[in-house]
Amino acid sequence: MSQVHSKSPKDCASKESFINTDNFKYKKLFCVFSTFFTSLISFILLIWLILHPSKPQFSLKEADIYLLNLSNSHLLNSSIQLTLFSKNPNKKVGIYYDQIQAYAAYKGQQITVDTSLPPFYQGHQESNLLTASLVGTGLPVAPSFAYEVGRDQTAGKLVLNVKVNGKLRWKVSTWVSGRYRFNVNCVAVMAVGPNIPPPLSARQGTLCSTSL
Repeated sequence: MSQVHSKSPKDCASKESFINTDNFKYKKLFCVFSTFFTSLISFILLIWLILHPSKPQFSLKEADIYLLNLSNSHLLNSSIQLTLFSKNPNKKVGIYYDQIQAYAAYKGQQITVDTSLPPFYQGHQESNLLTASLVGTGLPVAPSFAYEVGRDQTAGKLVLNVKVNGKLRWKVSTWVSGRYRFNVNCVAVMAVGPNIPPPLSARQGTLCSTSL
């Protein structure tokens, strides 16, 4: 004779109460963690909006072309010395320059190889002078390069672009951000002609454009 087991309403209520309590605990933990992360993100965003850093400022103080000649009609040798002025305009944010490179360009063509500058830290509203020697040996250029230079000599003016790029990090108190890529473009206008001895120079202190 088989036995029939039946559960009383009290047993079912107890089991259902246990399940509901367990679900309530998970929901409570989820709400706590969600609130914590939302608050943390909101706090970081608020700090960022308050301290929103201004991008660094660069200006070209001096550029001198000591060598710019062609060999085999399309291979360029170049030597350029430059001095850059760099400023951090932020009152509460420091800048780590982890990577920084510079090169020169003429009419959209790169005429020196990339030259690395030493990494450095720039404090609040601090300024630095950066110097670099840019060189190129046997760099291939367009067939029109000699024609463009000759035309500028006739006009008495040569326009050179100095490009700076790299990666930086922001520092607020003890907090340091991730890396951001930056690009700088400086324009140097130099007098050129048969009666102007080398080096060709630009010393007008041109303000450069900076993008992040």
